[in-house]
This record gives sequence, C-alpha cells and structure tokens, in this order.
Amino acid sequence: MLFKKKQRISAKDPIIPALQAIVGEEDVLYRYEDLVAYECDGYTIHKGIPRAVVFPESTEEVSAVVKYLHQQQIPFIPRGAGTGLSGGAIPQNNEVIISLVRMKKLLEVDFYNRYAVVEPGFVNLKLTNAIADKGYYYAPDPSSQYVCTIGGNVAENAGGAHCLKYGVTTNHILGMEAVLANGEIVELGGVPDVPGYDLMGLITGSEGTLAIVTKIKVRILKTPQEKKTVMAYFDKVQDASQAVSDIIAAGIVPAALEMMDKVAIEGVEAANFPVGHPRDIEAVLLLAVDGLAAGIDDQIAEVVEVCQKWNVREVKVAQTVEEAQRWWANRKTAFGAMGAISPDYLVQDGVIPRSRLPEVLARIGEISERSGLRIANVFHAGDGNLHPLILFDSRKPGETDLAVKVGSEVLKVCADVGGSITGEHGVGIEKKEEMRFVFTDEEIEAQLQIRDVFNPQQLLNPDKLFPTPSRCAEVKQAAHK
Repeated sequence: MLFKKKQRISAKDPIIPALQAIVGEEDVLYRYEDLVAYECDGYTIHKGIPRAVVFPESTEEVSAVVKYLHQQQIPFIPRGAGTGLSGGAIPQNNEVIISLVRMKKLLEVDFYNRYAVVEPGFVNLKLTNAIADKGYYYAPDPSSQYVCTIGGNVAENAGGAHCLKYGVTTNHILGMEAVLANGEIVELGGVPDVPGYDLMGLITGSEGTLAIVTKIKVRILKTPQEKKTVMAYFDKVQDASQAVSDIIAAGIVPAALEMMDKVAIEGVEAANFPVGHPRDIEAVLLLAVDGLAAGIDDQIAEVVEVCQKWNVREVKVAQTVEEAQRWWANRKTAFGAMGAISPDYLVQDGVIPRSRLPEVLARIGEISERSGLRIANVFHAGDGNLHPLILFDSRKPGETDLAVKVGSEVLKVCADVGGSITGEHGVGIEKKEEMRFVFTDEEIEAQLQIRDVFNPQQLLNPDKLFPTPSRCAEVKQAAHK
C-alpha cells in the first residue's frame, strides 16, 4: 500500500495517536518530510503544510475520522490525486488532509442498465479501460484523465474536450454516497429523475466544501460506431473562430472542437508529442466527429467545406486511429508542454460566448503586450472554455505576482463579455476574490447560507470558493469600522 512505513507517534500532537487508532498506525503521516509533498496541488503558487495526512480505506473510516475531527473542532480537507488547478486541496491553516487515493476500487458494472459504481480514488481513464472490451466508455475526459480521480472530478465538476457534445461530470452522475461535515453518511440519487431538490447537483462542483464523496454511481455510454478527426491550420485566429461558429451553426455537434494559438503551438511542438504543426500559423483547430457510421463522411465533408470558406491554409483528416491519437496527445499534453518554453506558467479557464472569441483573444493579446508576459491560448473552442497559459519566471522578483494579476485581468475580460471565471478547474483559493466579477454580495451570501446547512462550522475545506470577507454583514461591518 502507498506510504507504508514505520512511524513513531509524535508526543507533540495528541491527534496523531487518535487518528492512528481509527485507520492504522502506518496510515497517518505527520513528519514534515512526509507532509511537504502535500503542501499544494496542481496550483503551485500558494503552499501550506497540513497538520497530518490520513489515508482511510472505506466510507466507515472516512466517517470515523471526520467525526473525531468534528468533535475536536479541527478543520480538514478532502484530497484526491492532487491534480486540481485552483488550489482547492491546499492547506492554509494547518488543516488535516483526508486523502482518498486508497479508496480506488471499481465496485460494480451494470452493462444492461449502463452504469458503474466506483470509489472516489478510482482514476478517470481506468474506467474506460476497464469496460472498453465490452464496447462501453466513460465520457468526461479532463486532460489529466490519466491520473485524476473521479472523486476529484465530482468535486470540481470537471469537463474535458468532449463536454461540447456529452456534457461535464454532473451530466454523468446517477448517485453518490457522501460523508457530511459531522461524519454522517448519506446516500443521494441512485436512479434518474429522483423527485425533490437536486442535492447531487449541489454537491457536484462544490469543491469539497459541502461533503466528502465516498462512492459514485456514473453513467457509461456505448462506444460510437465511428469516429473521425480533422486538423485545420489557419493564418488568422479570426478565421479559425468564424469556422468554429459556422460548424456549430451548420447543425454539426462535434464530439470535441479544440483550438491552439501560435504560442501554444510553439510549446507543444517543443515538448514530447510534436506532430509537425507549421510554426508560422496563428491557429490550429482539432475536431472530432463521432456517432453512427452512416453519415460521418458527410459531416466531415461539411466541416472541410466550412474551413475552406474561412481561408484555411490546410485541412486534413486522420487516416488511422494511431494518427488521430498522436494529434490528440499533442493537444491533451499542452499544459505541461509549456514547460518546454517557459520556467513557469499559470493556467486560467474562463468561459465566454463563442461569438466573442476574436474580441476576447485580441484583448488577451493586449494584456500580454502591456504586461510583458507571453500568453499561450489553448481552449475548448466549441463551448467557449478558454485556457490562457500565462508564461513567467518565478525566479525573477515580482514576476509571480504579475502573473497572478494578469490572470485576474483575463478573467475580468471573460466576465465582462457575459462569461464566467471558470469552466472546469474550479475556484479554490486561486479565483475566490474573482467571484465578485460574476456575483453580487447578495448572491454570494445566498450560496454561503447553503454551505452553512451542510458545513455550519466551516471545518470542511475552509476558506475556499468564496471571497474574503465572506459575508455581506462582514463587508458592511468592516466598512463601518
């Protein structure tokens, strides 16, 4: 098992033996050299050391740990694979981390009713791999699907390249088991169209602030008969953007419709999965169409025709499955590929209306020029989910703070055109102040009241998701003082 090692109980912290009594002596980390690995998630700008890390292996152990921490009034944070990009699993005040990576079983698969039941630590891509030989797959596909967990996907309501046609995580959750902030175990959903309030929908995307999900019932889909991938190169971003709009307007709903700009292309071609993109183009479109075999070729022909209408330099269709996989690997590793051209990067995930894409990219370009920081744009063009990657060097004094400021400016642009500050990465600690770009104080207060029903003492993942001061009353009190 992970992290199995002999440890001596710390005499300085009385919670260690209490936690070890619940999960086992070897299943609690408390030494600094062990805890430092948990000081951040995929968002590395902020860091904090947890008080301890606990590894439960069942819902009952999660419940027992939470009950103890609740009784002692000790704050705690659920954590999956640590691939989150908004700091949702980062300790800020010495919280205890409850790691769910050992709860990684595929508990049940029902092909007749098309569902599977998994524990939260089950890795996303492993579900598709486990059922592919039966002709099924799991649709949500974040770029980190090779390592991210389905429990973490539920917490962030993760999306992916295929959410244009198939939706995000919440569209594929049928039921869940969860542990509340006081340790109570609840079951939600289980069959479609359960009457009453959509509590599953409320917990999905709540970023670990309402409950700890310990079992998930997910929808599985039949593998499409046919799938084809198209690559198109454009000399102008505006032409690529117009092609995106016209493809959707033509009634074609691609399984995925992705775009990368010139800086992003430089990064992916310098990294581990180059495919030979021309370096002098401004944009590349990557599109997948799937469904019944009959009619796929007609859709591909129409996509090619639309691209040609908008001055495409070259458009090509993948001739083999292997060629398509190389193209998608090039796109899906784009974030990490930026390390080939920059020491550090900060990724955002604002959302905009598709029709405003040329305008927003122009404004992002202006922010880049004014700040002196390069910005690579990688995005789910079909649903307007942008991923501006702000390239910087943390070794240069002040450049990290500048990158954070630039990221906030980019999100403000997205909000100003009627979009949102996040499409799939979540708010965490990274964007909680930017929540004011899209919500009034009264709207934030309404959400806080919901949180208080589930997590009244804010012991569960505290100080995440909402801005500080976190209540309208606190804002007014501060102003009065």
